[in-house]
Amino acid sequence: MSTISVTVNGRTYQSDVEPRTLLVHYLREQLNLTGTHIGCDTSQCGACVVLMNGASVKACTVLAVQANGSELTTIEGLANDGQLHPLQEGFWERHGLQCGFCTPGMILSAYDLLQQNPNPTDDEVRHGLEGNLCRCTGYQNIVKAVQYGAAKLRGEQPAEAGGGDHSAQDPSAHTDGDSPGEDYIEDVAGQEAGPHTPETVVGSDDEAPVAH
Repeated sequence: MSTISVTVNGRTYQSDVEPRTLLVHYLREQLNLTGTHIGCDTSQCGACVVLMNGASVKACTVLAVQANGSELTTIEGLANDGQLHPLQEGFWERHGLQCGFCTPGMILSAYDLLQQNPNPTDDEVRHGLEGNLCRCTGYQNIVKAVQYGAAKLRGEQPAEAGGGDHSAQDPSAHTDGDSPGEDYIEDVAGQEAGPHTPETVVGSDDEAPVAH
């Protein structure tokens, strides 16, 4: 076993891990941060993207011991005092998700992109998200969601959406289970990083089936 110390969403953890433990398994099973998803196990889908020292990484290709001493941000760490991050808000306002399984990785990859390029073109957004796969949306609304978040982060008014925008609706009207993807963004925004016992192993039966 190896002892590591990491700061995740502003909270420091010291844990004993096996040298072979992947970062994604450490986050999910020992820290109970299940917003980081396991999709393909082959670094293709991007569902497991987190930020490590501010840069996006695929947590299924990083060993937990390699993160020793690092600062990590998962999807649970983006919301501030219950307020959605502009990118999370953008995915809600511009219908950037359906099932929600790829959404955490999409948002964190987009976060990294906007740190480097605060005012990207649509093509630059698509290029920045090439490592993230979505099987539901067709991507166009994901681009719109990122542009919404980018505008908000620049202090600008986001461009008006096309038909079907629900920005004027009360989000509480969508918490009856009919829109699982939209509920997922609200659920993640409301989660807190603690208190968790770092060595507690938590199951993930509530997650979508993993495709291999």
